[in-house]
Amino acid sequence: MPATELLGSFEHRVLLACLHLKDGAYTASVVNELAERTGREAAPAAVYIALKRLERRRLVVSELRTESGAGDQRERRYFVPTAKGMALLRQAHGELLALARGLEPQLKETRS
Repeated sequence: MPATELLGSFEHRVLLACLHLKDGAYTASVVNELAERTGREAAPAAVYIALKRLERRRLVVSELRTESGAGDQRERRYFVPTAKGMALLRQAHGELLALARGLEPQLKETRS
């Protein structure tokens, strides 16, 4: 696979967050999902840029929707992984598992 088809670390995390959020992935929800699952804060601007970059690469598709609920009617751009994005996630997941195979004892948390 060409290097341009590899996922960067942050793009990988953003794409995984979109997958977790199913059809509810927009910038703020991705920021929250990343913080909740990784314990690390991500800047909304960085997430938005990553989502747009993933869309240009056709790894996600987006649609503009107006959701009404809790008193706010706001237009948001929602993102969903494409078949191509899913294929890259599967490939990256398989590669990481293959690299980690046999290293479980070293990767377990040790208490000092």
